[in-house]
Amino acid sequence: MSEKTRFRLFLLFLLGPTIVLVLAVVAYPFFYNVVLSLSNMNIYHIRDWEVIGLQQYAAVAREPAFWSVFLKTIIWTGVNIVFHVGLGVFLAVLLHQKFIRGKSAWRVLLILPWALPQYITALTWRGMFTAEYGAIDIVWRQYLSLPAIEWLTQPGPAFAAAILTNIWLGFPFMMVIALGGLQSIPAELYEAADVDGASEWKKFWNITVPLLRPVMIPAITLGIVWTFNNINVVWLVSNGGEPNDQTHILVSYVYEAAFTMYRFGWAAALSMIIFFILFAFTQVLLKRTKATEAAY
Repeated sequence: MSEKTRFRLFLLFLLGPTIVLVLAVVAYPFFYNVVLSLSNMNIYHIRDWEVIGLQQYAAVAREPAFWSVFLKTIIWTGVNIVFHVGLGVFLAVLLHQKFIRGKSAWRVLLILPWALPQYITALTWRGMFTAEYGAIDIVWRQYLSLPAIEWLTQPGPAFAAAILTNIWLGFPFMMVIALGGLQSIPAELYEAADVDGASEWKKFWNITVPLLRPVMIPAITLGIVWTFNNINVVWLVSNGGEPNDQTHILVSYVYEAAFTMYRFGWAAALSMIIFFILFAFTQVLLKRTKATEAAY
């Protein structure tokens, strides 16, 4: 046996367990879900289900609730990403300034929302939004003297509560990425801009933004995918889509369809539609922004 063959066998020995694990927990569930999406599996056909083609995909498109939930998902993702990136970059730029003292302490404090488990934060925020004794409601009514809002019993306020919670959870990630990008920008560029008499806004727009772009575009892409599929916050803050299933996004609606209504084939088709939407979006975004050009 040649040395090259032995080396290949050694690599296979090292990679073998990982390959098996990936096939078991990623590839098999994915392809099984594809098959389910082409089947009539539901509570009436648990063991005797059969492949029926693309009928479930057509049923998803005909479902009126699908389009309203899809619109809410777009709003949910868009609003969250705007605030995640805006707050994250703003705080990163602020922490990057020389006059800020105690930077290490501020970084630790600001990263805590992202470091804590999501379910703890989501349930804490749900408690703060509770009417009468929640901290937010008390501040809203007693200190700001504003009319009371039933945050968790009305569709609009409940959806807004979930968005506010997710904004709190998501901005530290963007802040850390932006801060790392800022530290890689040569200080000589800002010094040259100072010599030319450039304002702080011009320096930010002409130096900071272009040089942060290769770092932030992949982070924003990840953030969009994570936010689009973030069932934890919506489910926990709204208590499973309440009131009356009016606060669902697509991923929580999939869970509802599969494990409450037992429409397994339909839910599998919807989950595949979510996959195709996110796959197409990320490919178009990365191609148009050329964010991965340096990797090739």
